[in-house]
Amino acid sequence: MKKKVAVGLSGGVDSSIAAWLLKEEGYEVEGIFMINWHDSQGVLKGDCPWDEDVTFAEMVARKLGIKLSTVDLSKEYRKRVVDYMFTEYAAGRTPNPDILCNREIKFDSFVREALSSGADYVATGHYCRTVTTETPSGPMHRLLAGVDGNKDQSYFLCQVSQRQLDNVLFPVGALSKPEVRRIAADLGLATADRKDSQGICFVGKVDLPLFLQQQLEARKGRVINIPRDHPFRAWPDGLPESDILSSELQLMAAPHTLRPGDGVTAGVHTGAHFFTVGQRKGLNLGGYREPLFVIGTDTVSNLVYVGEGQTHGGLYRKGLFIRAEEVHWIRTDLTMLIGESRDYLVRIRYRQPLQIARLYAREEGYYIIFEKQQRGITPGQFAAWYDGVELLGSGAIH
Repeated sequence: MKKKVAVGLSGGVDSSIAAWLLKEEGYEVEGIFMINWHDSQGVLKGDCPWDEDVTFAEMVARKLGIKLSTVDLSKEYRKRVVDYMFTEYAAGRTPNPDILCNREIKFDSFVREALSSGADYVATGHYCRTVTTETPSGPMHRLLAGVDGNKDQSYFLCQVSQRQLDNVLFPVGALSKPEVRRIAADLGLATADRKDSQGICFVGKVDLPLFLQQQLEARKGRVINIPRDHPFRAWPDGLPESDILSSELQLMAAPHTLRPGDGVTAGVHTGAHFFTVGQRKGLNLGGYREPLFVIGTDTVSNLVYVGEGQTHGGLYRKGLFIRAEEVHWIRTDLTMLIGESRDYLVRIRYRQPLQIARLYAREEGYYIIFEKQQRGITPGQFAAWYDGVELLGSGAIH
């Protein structure tokens, strides 16, 4: 009897080819389209989140000769992803909705729905891979980067658990994006030349301040320009010793301390919670030789701090901190002991090249100190650590 696979058909080319590959391998394949968002407020014109996507999913299903059903997970999505986003932005942090969507919806609510309908496996179009090995305590899933380094999406899965990987397949993880598009073109699929989705997962491309104003009030405040010669902490290249004191780690991982008196008022903003470290667009301030970038925000005093130029010292930090309760290991067998330190490769955003860093496990949490200072370390985003191509764990940046 054929094993049944439920493929999350999104209306894009990646999930289309995932379904075709599985059918070619002899599985009984069904497509399921997730409806996770209905509200169009704040969504840019022409970027409706799902009505066009479902049309493409239907065309692919007909072409491949597979059944397509829909599941509405919008209540779960609003509660577990969007409400969390609003809470994080209100607190001055910048969440990653795609990572949350994978942890809370795609690999939780959706997988449970698919398995309860009789599927043996669930598949998505993510560019990543899994390898399962047997250990004395049972099977252990290893989450590997996709073969296509330009498209690897393992970072977006940095918060999934061993349990969530139990019945999941990633058929396109061993292919490159050009190969996927070529196969789709050869098959005559409607998604072959369709652009990849952009914007917030399942919401679409949004005017973020307008979207956030559904729950967060706009409040005018000062934009303060910090001069380039401000005495920011600067650290030499290299990794500190493994037995470094926690007090020194705290200093290396702490955000820059910024005060209104450190600079001059450069303009007015509409709410500090609408801005994030490293942001350039949306400041609407001209007259400078180089662009202005956000180097810090204070949502309590409603202040936005900016600096001029890509190399402004306020954009760079040597390390970051993850609270103990927010440390997450995919490879639970490798969890670090308090007092231990290890060298891994780390990234703090999607598509960032992996960076050499040392992790220090302390009672209060993990300190990650980089070999070289990093630009745009952003509270609320996720730092993910790798051993070569294997993603081991992650945590929200404090």
